[in-house]
Amino acid sequence: MKGICKPKRFAAVALFLLLSGLSLSALSLPAAAGEVIDRIVATVNGRIILQSDWNDALSYEALLSAKPLDQFTDDDRRAVLDRLIDQELLGEQMKSALFLHASESEAAARVLEARKLYPEAETPEGWEALLAHYGLSEKALVAHVQEEIDLMRLVDAHLRPAVQIDSKTIEAYYREKFVPQLKQSGAAEVALADVSGKIRELLTQEKVNELMVSWLQSLRSESKVSLPIATGGSVGEGVQTR
Repeated sequence: MKGICKPKRFAAVALFLLLSGLSLSALSLPAAAGEVIDRIVATVNGRIILQSDWNDALSYEALLSAKPLDQFTDDDRRAVLDRLIDQELLGEQMKSALFLHASESEAAARVLEARKLYPEAETPEGWEALLAHYGLSEKALVAHVQEEIDLMRLVDAHLRPAVQIDSKTIEAYYREKFVPQLKQSGAAEVALADVSGKIRELLTQEKVNELMVSWLQSLRSESKVSLPIATGGSVGEGVQTR
């Protein structure tokens, strides 16, 4: 409906929690003796994040945002690594949380929506070529989306019960933001009763996002997060892993 901006995705605050996994390129060739085949770029409470995890996350975000990898700046790359760290911290909380986990079919439906971003992906061959360009498989992509949905639901289950939006707050948003947006766009006036539910959800999502930022800051302060090597555009010598 015009006048109500869609709430930013959970990924937009944490901001687009990216899902780790070994990249295909890191596994495709045998390593020569003494060759560095992967590097540790971060540790979170003793669990490692590898260079291949980081590369995979970059490919995943690039594909779903329709942004070429070569357009990622050093700050963009570091932001992706920060989101991988957030993912690890939230993953710890997932072990004791109760919520409905995403199914493969549910994730596949979202992948299908992402596929529509690319006209060349209309054919199976075009889609396969696109995935290969980003170094991803469809199975891995579905798994990424499943975990992202789970993380979104974890945050919702943990934080939404604490959010209360009263009628005065809804009325204030309607009067101060919604109605002016309608007038600016030239749209017909809409009664408060017809949009109060959508406004409540919008304000709830905004509050959940705010609480999530605080939650992640708290989790970081209680955790041991280490970045053992440089994390700019290029990575240092790093640590050999298998």
